[in-house]
Amino acid sequence: MDEEQKISLYDNFQSVNSVDASKYDSFDVKRGLRNADGTGVLAGLTNISNVHGYVVSDSVKIADEGHLSYRGYDVYDLLGNQPADKRYSFEEITYLLLMGELPTQTQLDRFISVIDEQRELPDGFTASMIMRDTPPDIMNVLARSILLLYAYDDDAEDRSVHHEIHTAMSLISRLPRIMVLTYYAQQARYNNGSMIMHRFIPGQSTAETILSMLRPDRSFTPEEARMLDIMLCLHAEHGGGNNSTFTTRVLTSSDTDPYSAYAGAIGSLKGRKHGGANHQVLAMQKEIKDAVKNWEDDDEVAAYLAKIVNKQAYDKTGLVYGMGHAVYTKSDPRAIICKNFAAELAQGTEYEAEYKLLESIERLAPEVILREKGTKKDMCANIDMYSGFVYSMMGIPEALFTPLFACARMSGWAAHRFEEIVSGKRIIRPAYKSMFANGRDYLTMEDRG
Repeated sequence: MDEEQKISLYDNFQSVNSVDASKYDSFDVKRGLRNADGTGVLAGLTNISNVHGYVVSDSVKIADEGHLSYRGYDVYDLLGNQPADKRYSFEEITYLLLMGELPTQTQLDRFISVIDEQRELPDGFTASMIMRDTPPDIMNVLARSILLLYAYDDDAEDRSVHHEIHTAMSLISRLPRIMVLTYYAQQARYNNGSMIMHRFIPGQSTAETILSMLRPDRSFTPEEARMLDIMLCLHAEHGGGNNSTFTTRVLTSSDTDPYSAYAGAIGSLKGRKHGGANHQVLAMQKEIKDAVKNWEDDDEVAAYLAKIVNKQAYDKTGLVYGMGHAVYTKSDPRAIICKNFAAELAQGTEYEAEYKLLESIERLAPEVILREKGTKKDMCANIDMYSGFVYSMMGIPEALFTPLFACARMSGWAAHRFEEIVSGKRIIRPAYKSMFANGRDYLTMEDRG
């Protein structure tokens, strides 16, 4: 295709796809399924989790402390004050999300054994599906692998309860293994690295399995495994309205197979405005670390944040990544828990100064935005402010940040798919207003010029 043809195809892209912005207001369109005050449009009901960040009183949105609950249990209670010998919670959280109740020890042991039994991949899957034509982004391999596992399932189109639960459990079990194998396949193809293929060790928790397969020498500390387990728990579920979970709901409502629904959710989570946002946070933090000479000088940190806010630094969008959330206003409970564990992990190490810098960014950003923009917005740090830092302390490569999110969120996606199957009943089909409502006169080929 010559350059002239390319221009004729592409030069009208903006004009052809533009809709008059004023029309959104005149037709009261809820862009992004959001109301004008930022509250979400009510699109469904759920018993799975509650994400609370504000209250609405007399039609006025009022900021409130953030709360996150799974099946009615506050996340602080689930992950906070636990006995010293309580090391791993992800499997217990997954049981709660899927089964609706906290398990007894016998039920949990059986549940863990079922997950353990499912980690094996089909014969030849790693060589033919993971190592072959490995793309540069692991999320694409996760989506492709889920779709390809459909071919190994003799009952892939079965919508029975038994098959739905079995499929979800198999993916919750297998995705972490696929993720680590893909990482090394990626390193071998693009970075001249080694293809390390550790076997999983039966009996290890999901967090232990990931670290054991990821580390070349297979070694990790109990503290590292516990921290990764906490991160998996915090990412496991976050309400029906987040983009990837809503994607799962939309696809499920069409009565598609589970593999297609979960692969679609992976594609959504990859997005830079959703799960992929952690890369933006890490890149911005790196720029601040490089540009600010004295990390302990509030004035110097604030001055660089002002440059970011005024679109003079980083990506020139004016956004301070890691700050703000669609629901949370005063606090993000996930960020608080993550921050507390990050403080423990960083104390007395080379990472302590960096941790304090992130604290300063969190504390100073709202003040800088108010000073530079003249508007006050309720804003708190979100989990991405500290999640990448925690992963970096554990030596987990950045390429795995969003895939780890996906491995954890499989639990929440599955719970919402189950609920949509039982309670949704109708295909999700919102309305779009056509701007060509009056029609256009058809022109024959000869009259089109």
